[in-house]
Amino acid sequence: MNLRSVDLNLLVILDALLDEAHVSRAAERLGLTQPAVSAALQRCRGLFGDELLERGRGTMRRTERAETLRAPLKTLLAGVVEMVDPTPTPLAKIHQTLKISMADYPAVLVMQPLMAHLGRTAPGIDLVLQPWQGADAARAGLVAGSSDLALSVFPPAEDDLVRTELVSEYYVVAMRADHPAAREFDLGAWLAHPHVLVSGRGDTRGPLDTALAAKGLRRRVGVVVPTFQMVPGLLAGSDLIAMLPSRCLPPASGLATFAPPVPVPGFVLHLAWHTRRNGDTALRYVAQVLAEIMVSDFC
Repeated sequence: MNLRSVDLNLLVILDALLDEAHVSRAAERLGLTQPAVSAALQRCRGLFGDELLERGRGTMRRTERAETLRAPLKTLLAGVVEMVDPTPTPLAKIHQTLKISMADYPAVLVMQPLMAHLGRTAPGIDLVLQPWQGADAARAGLVAGSSDLALSVFPPAEDDLVRTELVSEYYVVAMRADHPAAREFDLGAWLAHPHVLVSGRGDTRGPLDTALAAKGLRRRVGVVVPTFQMVPGLLAGSDLIAMLPSRCLPPASGLATFAPPVPVPGFVLHLAWHTRRNGDTALRYVAQVLAEIMVSDFC
């Protein structure tokens, strides 16, 4: 291929098209007309020999080829920006939106102090807290570029992510103070009552169920909820039991807590971003502030 025939602006438009999977939204994001973006899409189809976006029922979907282009395209464009404009903009003059993926824990703990800090030091940085769909989806979002930062458990993998360890967490079993199982809490009492499972994807089983099954045990999941914030209220008004990270419980929840009656490993919470964003001043600053909040307030 003759690289002189490739228009860099075309790749910028393609990046927006693949993010939005919608011509009108991409045009609005870029400040271009819809016909101009449609024409660019046709040129991109010719350049890559693929439809890239296919029409479905009232929407468009990315082709398999388009999905493989998303991450390398973002890496390429980020490298061009860093090469052409390496001078960092002062924090107070940055106007940028960052998309952050994290569950309601730790979001409920960090968002208020984070926004207060940015309001004082970088008021032009806006944040979008994305719906939580699990660690695998968060990792995929960072790689694809649909997320900028993520807080989750990220074991090492060959995915070009930068990981910063924030805090170590352990699990507790929680129930209302006068729960029947609280009188003499043990394995039998724990399994005799229905449990709350937190899953942003609506899963009815988790790693604990797999571990119990290996011991020939099982629990009944009485309710699945999408957020940790819903758990204390559910426990206070029922015989439900929950196992959840220790910091998810408000200090004055009034709930009884116990160590799990079977060994349950804790976890390390990471802050992660893609290496192609290492030169992004706004992202690195928000990451720094998030890390400081987690380490200073929750360790």
